[in-house]
Amino acid sequence: MAGSGEGVKGKTNQTTVTEFILVGFLDYPELQIPLFIIFLLIYLITLVGNIGIIILTKIDARLHSPMYFFLRNLSIVDVGYSTTIAPKLLTTFVIEHSTISFTGCATQFFFFVIFVTTETFLLAVMAYDRFMAICYPLLYFVVMSKKLCTLLVIATYVFGFVNSISHTIVIFSLNFCNSNTINHFFCDIPPMLQLSCSDTHIARIVLLILSTIVGLTTVLTVLISYIAIVIAILKIRSAQGRYKAFSTCTSHLITVTIYFGTIMFMYLGPGSNFSLDKDKIVSVFYTLIISSLNPFIYSLRNREVKDAFSRMLDKVTFLK
Repeated sequence: MAGSGEGVKGKTNQTTVTEFILVGFLDYPELQIPLFIIFLLIYLITLVGNIGIIILTKIDARLHSPMYFFLRNLSIVDVGYSTTIAPKLLTTFVIEHSTISFTGCATQFFFFVIFVTTETFLLAVMAYDRFMAICYPLLYFVVMSKKLCTLLVIATYVFGFVNSISHTIVIFSLNFCNSNTINHFFCDIPPMLQLSCSDTHIARIVLLILSTIVGLTTVLTVLISYIAIVIAILKIRSAQGRYKAFSTCTSHLITVTIYFGTIMFMYLGPGSNFSLDKDKIVSVFYTLIISSLNPFIYSLRNREVKDAFSRMLDKVTFLK
């Protein structure tokens, strides 16, 4: 797309971008109002659902186990995740040329990568937690102590920060000149690479290496954990016992399948031939929709969460 004259500052024989224009979904003018309403509702559902999980797992003593400690942190990440993306996305529907400064774009990208990386590692940690609970039930609370759980969560944020600062430096060290129109609704890797007027070959290799390290580490952790879990479940003699053991994993398994499946399709897809229009649709799914689904996946399929919610409602009703 042709770049806008605004936000492009002259410098010797080339121009340097000082701000970007986010196209969003302006390609579908007839859908602007419906899409605005849909995305606003998704964002509100995400906030209400995840904040509800955070409060519930904090105040209910029966949910003070490692599994719900990790779930609470997953909800915190999902709130941060969606809040990094949704507000700016919504402005693209009400402002014809929604702009974001170079610094603002870098900041949004930085927090986006922190949250996506942290969530990826957190899901891997939750797989390990389920492995310990099913394969070593007698040692579960000894091994998964409060100290270890806290350290594991801190580690996910540290990995998120390191990966994010590395990606941000690589992307925003590139030159952006002439065109300042991002064919996307947020500052993501594919549109930023496409927009750059630098040679992005080395940057793509570095980003691929970083993403591969994160992807392989987390995917292998999840796969190995679930292979061990399946083997352990198959050794249980009673059908009821097998069902009970597997039911503790279903919510996490659904989330992992949707999340990792979408991420892999997005970033390990057909590279330069991948349409940015399809990119936008897939991005909506993993940046907003999954975050809004997680509270329902974990609450609707989890009796303990439903019971805790009922107890909280009873307390609120009693106070009235």
